[in-house]
Amino acid sequence: MGAGCTKSAEVPATAKAPPPAAPAPSAPPVAPAAGAPAEAPSADPAQVLTGIPGMDFSALPPAAKRELATVFTDEFCYCGCPHSLGACLKQHTPCKHAKRMARLSARMVAEGGPASEVIVTLSKYYASFREPRVQLKVDPRMCQGDANAPVTVAEFSDFECPFCGKARPILEGFARKHPSEVRFCYLPFPLSMHANAIPAAQAVLWARDQGKFWQMHDALFGQQNNLKPEALPALAKSVGLDGDKLAAVLKTEQYKDEIEGFQAQGRMAAINSTPSVFFNGRAYELGFQEAQLEHSMEDEVEWRANNNAWAAD
Repeated sequence: MGAGCTKSAEVPATAKAPPPAAPAPSAPPVAPAAGAPAEAPSADPAQVLTGIPGMDFSALPPAAKRELATVFTDEFCYCGCPHSLGACLKQHTPCKHAKRMARLSARMVAEGGPASEVIVTLSKYYASFREPRVQLKVDPRMCQGDANAPVTVAEFSDFECPFCGKARPILEGFARKHPSEVRFCYLPFPLSMHANAIPAAQAVLWARDQGKFWQMHDALFGQQNNLKPEALPALAKSVGLDGDKLAAVLKTEQYKDEIEGFQAQGRMAAINSTPSVFFNGRAYELGFQEAQLEHSMEDEVEWRANNNAWAAD
């Protein structure tokens, strides 16, 4: 998933995700049949990347074109056909999966990703749809969007984690852009490496109980560099709450069990850093860019609509 706040001690080596409640997914892509002619890689990226209906990669730098050509010749399309991605794009032209996979690959090589890393990322990403899903318990008061949306995006986050602070506006903007497709839920996961993470989590849960979870959530992220317990009552007042009452709550263990419950969910999900994001219980690791999030949303909607399988072309 890229950079994040991490603490190896937070996740036991034996942590495992619970078994899935959904039906068994479809089989992985099929390799070429024995005796089938091999698709030899082309030394000329122009031959691999041109002549693809509806797709134009001419704007990529030469180095990125070379990497993308390697991806197209070395990786199989996840639709399950016995072709490399490049061959699927040219020979199996109705395949929408190949085009989607090609666009994702092009974005990754454009950002400097070598073909070898792109292929590993693609393989892990598409394999994740067939892996057991984590059953997460979210609080509707800590969620945005339609409760009946086909995709629930759950984020484990720490208010003192700078990476969470950077991911926050992207994730929230993505959710606001797709209110009917995406329900976005926040799960606090304070790390022991951050001295004020637990008081901040206590403050946001208390604000939730006063009906102002998101207001306090935003205020905490807006003051990431000063989340000492003595600074939190002023934040409460800034969102229209009683700061003195929050100060009294922070001296108790009122939310200890609930915070530990969120942490236990994170450990069961085998997360090792914050932010950690899940799409319908599937670990998401593509990165925090709008196009990547939208790509995964579209895949998840299709997967769910087809009873845990890819739609036929």
